[in-house]
Amino acid sequence: METVGQWDGESSILNKLMKMVITLLLLSLVAATSVRSSVTNTSVCIEKVPHVQQKPDFCGEACAEMYLKKLGHAISQDDIYNLSGLSPMQGRGCYTSELNRALLAVGFATGTVCMNVPAGSPSAIKAEWVKLHASLLKGVPSIICMRTDTTRTATEHFRLVLGYDAVKDELIYHEPAQADGAYHRMKLDTFLDLWPLKYDAKSWSIIRMELKLGTIKIPKREAGFTDADYAQHIMKLKGKIPNTSFRVIIQKPFVVIGDEPPEVVVLRAEQTVKWATTRLKKMYFKKDPEDIIDIWLFKDKASYDKYTWEIFSDKPDTPYGYSSSEHKALIMNIGTGGGTLVHEIVHPFMDTNFPECPSWFNEGMGSLYEQSQGKGEDIIGLTNWRLAGLQEAIQKGEVPSFQALTSTTTHEFYNKDRGTNYAQARYLCYYLQEKGLLTKFYHAFTAAQVEDPTGYKTLQSVLGKKDMSAFKKEWETYVLKLRFDR
Repeated sequence: METVGQWDGESSILNKLMKMVITLLLLSLVAATSVRSSVTNTSVCIEKVPHVQQKPDFCGEACAEMYLKKLGHAISQDDIYNLSGLSPMQGRGCYTSELNRALLAVGFATGTVCMNVPAGSPSAIKAEWVKLHASLLKGVPSIICMRTDTTRTATEHFRLVLGYDAVKDELIYHEPAQADGAYHRMKLDTFLDLWPLKYDAKSWSIIRMELKLGTIKIPKREAGFTDADYAQHIMKLKGKIPNTSFRVIIQKPFVVIGDEPPEVVVLRAEQTVKWATTRLKKMYFKKDPEDIIDIWLFKDKASYDKYTWEIFSDKPDTPYGYSSSEHKALIMNIGTGGGTLVHEIVHPFMDTNFPECPSWFNEGMGSLYEQSQGKGEDIIGLTNWRLAGLQEAIQKGEVPSFQALTSTTTHEFYNKDRGTNYAQARYLCYYLQEKGLLTKFYHAFTAAQVEDPTGYKTLQSVLGKKDMSAFKKEWETYVLKLRFDR
């Protein structure tokens, strides 16, 4: 039988043990708090990270480029975009998931990218800052997504966090949006307020992509314009598009914009633009145009007249369409048919592949294909409406010699006997095509252009004709026998 004294003694011992456990737990908590406090109060800065200013909306991509430059890799913000898998038709830079996909592809280990924390919980947000700070102490920067300011309309923005100044309690980061954005500073409290993305009343999102180094993989680069170039182009183009009735399609190396029904614009892009471009490149042109060219397809005369003025401040002198080097555009009244479009597609290719091409051959080739069809993988010109005028000029003896035609200056070609010049140049190209000599002539002319700037000597050589007066009579007889069935 236990006595009251025994209970009192054991109770006293138990109380002492409990007090010791509680004391140890409190000491442990204090120690942990002290350690955490000492860690987050440590200044740190990753130095000598080059700064790169972003292209429009490529803030995350530029952040990646900055740190890759620090690591000695010439991988650009365009390269990062191209690794993301984002369609340039979106006309924007990478969002978080797309940027993270690109960072993983290039060789970073980004960790847990999105953390959900209770809305309005400073301790939860501070805990994520402790993790970020710990990465910095290991020499690892982070790309974070945050608001640009505290307003409800503030946009999301990526920045590269590189350090922390414990004395001033300031975050240190590279600002990609500014030319002088290296090692900017922000009060930590401000950062902790702007960092969470507050879309939900109960849960906020904190975005951080840790740039922990793995094996960096140099991406393969495409020849010519890349998806990043087209994305930037679409961003600029958005400001020109008058209204939502226009459909935009990337049909490399062009961008097609039309106000016909969407399915019709798609057909124009595929069955006219792509169809002609593929064949012309196979037969003649090794290089794409030096610029991304916009092809504007206005559905009828009213649309053509209205928008050429509203968009370009132009009053065209042709009802069909024209090429504008100023606007880097082909501008079409597509309601008149696709012939002029194919004609104009020739010119930007010629400008790049044969920049010294004389006007007679440039327009001869363009006008040849304004009435055309496919032959296997090639494109061939057909007789067209220019034939009647040429036949009439031949019968009147008004067609100049081929030496005179090929010697015309740009001004003379377009302003003196313009209709005859176009028709004669076209049907000379047509004759060469029908004799299987046009592709040969193009390549021979481009090779000999310095020694033969007009192409006349090359023409003689390819034809195998010394007496060009006799050839002209032969050609005129050939042309007079041609027919064009409307």
